Amino acid sequence: MDESNDENQPLMADRDRDDGDRAPDASAQHQRRNVNHDDGHPDAPLADAARPDDSDSLSSPTPRFIQDANDDTKKKWAWVPFPVRRVIRSAAQWTRGPPNPQPYRIKPFFPAVQEFPLRLVDRFLPKGKHRLWLVFVYLSLWLITFVLVARQGTRTSEIAGWGTPNSIGCGTTYWGAGNTCGQDGNDCRPFNNSGFPFTCPGNCESHHVLNPRAVGDQEIIYRAFVIGGPSSGQDRQQTFYRGDSFICGAAVHAGVISNSNGGCGVVRLIGQRDNFASTTQNGIESVGFDSYFPLSFEFVDDIACSATDNRWALFSISVVFLSILSLFTSSSCLFFFASFVGIFWTTGIATDPPPHSNITALFSNILGKFVPAMFCAWVMYDKMGVRRTLTKLTAQIEKTVLWLGACWVGALDNYTLSFIPIQRLTGHDLEQQPGARAALAIIVIVLFVIIVTQIWFFRQEGRFIKYIKLYALFIAGIVIALLLPGLNLRLHHYVLALLLLPGTSIQTRPSLLYQGLLIGLFINGIARWGFDPVLQTSAALQGDAQLGTELPIILTPDISMSNSSNIDSTSSITFTWEAPTDRRFDGISVLVNDVERFRAYFDDAFDPHEEFVWARNTTLELPEYFRFAFMDGSSNGDYTKAGIWTVDGEWQEMEAGPSRVKARSTGEEQRWKT
Repeated sequence: MDESNDENQPLMADRDRDDGDRAPDASAQHQRRNVNHDDGHPDAPLADAARPDDSDSLSSPTPRFIQDANDDTKKKWAWVPFPVRRVIRSAAQWTRGPPNPQPYRIKPFFPAVQEFPLRLVDRFLPKGKHRLWLVFVYLSLWLITFVLVARQGTRTSEIAGWGTPNSIGCGTTYWGAGNTCGQDGNDCRPFNNSGFPFTCPGNCESHHVLNPRAVGDQEIIYRAFVIGGPSSGQDRQQTFYRGDSFICGAAVHAGVISNSNGGCGVVRLIGQRDNFASTTQNGIESVGFDSYFPLSFEFVDDIACSATDNRWALFSISVVFLSILSLFTSSSCLFFFASFVGIFWTTGIATDPPPHSNITALFSNILGKFVPAMFCAWVMYDKMGVRRTLTKLTAQIEKTVLWLGACWVGALDNYTLSFIPIQRLTGHDLEQQPGARAALAIIVIVLFVIIVTQIWFFRQEGRFIKYIKLYALFIAGIVIALLLPGLNLRLHHYVLALLLLPGTSIQTRPSLLYQGLLIGLFINGIARWGFDPVLQTSAALQGDAQLGTELPIILTPDISMSNSSNIDSTSSITFTWEAPTDRRFDGISVLVNDVERFRAYFDDAFDPHEEFVWARNTTLELPEYFRFAFMDGSSNGDYTKAGIWTVDGEWQEMEAGPSRVKARSTGEEQRWKT
């Protein structure tokens, strides 16, 4: 495709970008001479008919019909003060840009140095077919090297007595979130005498719960969900974790694997345990829980296994190959599409892969996203200004550092931008995440400065009006999306990149930086999360957040304490509740220590329940935590906060308001089935 006509499409077109370099043709000069000859004619055209001015001093007489039109216009806008009209005219004139706009072109610093790779190519490979063969061999070498190193990373040594380790994600747990394990946890059995060998990827410390998740009377958020660990002075053989802990996060906390490189080990179920300690080890602070839980696990010591996380090796290979290609090619098409493909697969396979059970499933996942992503890549290149920014750019080192470097920064945002305390751009997250509001304010200020500078550059090229119309369409579309009933607008990584990318279609050094960063964010968003819907229902956005349903009103419980010293004696607590005012609720669910222990329906003719009785052995010297929720069929509403039956047999009322029991589904939290 001819790169001189790079933006000749509707909306994104720029047909006149080179007009400033063209000399006026002879016919235009002759026409202007004729106009000067006819200045005395009463119907002669204005000197600038496209821009009528109501100033009293004109260089030539105005035709009578235009004077009448101007008189009508003056009367129509007479209510607007003249200074305001003059400001508006000046602003309109400013937006048109200078009389002879010129496109920006980057003049390389130290051109002899930056253009040296291009001169080498011209000298040793003057023919196009030789260059094509070299590109083919070079890309093939890159692909073969990448595949061999990736395949090496999938190999793990077999563990004696346990077999080949299974690959699990950072959010894999034994105990499913919420009530997915069923009443008494029966759907998550067995609770002991089981285990499996595993391998974890690196960087699992950063896998956090993004909505509050209940642990006893605590609500955990924005941290690794790891409950338990070694208490003070305890060795690893006595270390155990609650069954709903992230296995890989617990392995990092226990020192079985490293956070930077991952690793392998063996996890074993050990049934019910109590008094889970809160400790800080290897960069993870575990959560404490002072009661019991039916499923716990530990890590088997003295396991000989080797597993390598090759993400940084694959990343280094792609960085080297792409950097060399960037230095030795001036083709915007080759540079962009090679960079897009290489960074996309590196992100999806190595640096930020989606959850997967094996390498084959991962490859299938990334391939399914890659095909539509390539169509978007072509649109971004040909219609959204990437071609214009990269065409005829000979500043090879600046291009590599600014555009390609920024693209890697965006694609690695799970590492490079993880310090920003904003997980999701929602009012709920901004309210409860420390530092989120301040970070958002800083981001808005930085964006404002960038937008102002980009507006100036577009104005200098005479393209401001064209692009302000485009962004007016974008804003109109966003407003319409916000007004659609029953749907909510969700601005994902890839959506923000697509919206902001046209504003970087200028060949300046800042635009190189901005454009590379946006392309990288687009790649990370699609490779990791896919094309999530832009418009989502409230239920889809809500996930496990509060439903706003009616909460059970629990009456003062009846406590019966046993005074017997017999080991088999029990004490009991009996709960009753007020009937729900919402008739759609037909049952009640009760959690004890975050496990559903009771589920009953009010209209059950065979086994009606109007109370819940819980008994415990008198020898139990642990508190117990109770939560209640009404049910609509098999679905439960919001649970209350935890009420506590203390060790001394006292009842502590739950605080007002709902609690959250489930963790937000991130697409990575999976339950391991034995």
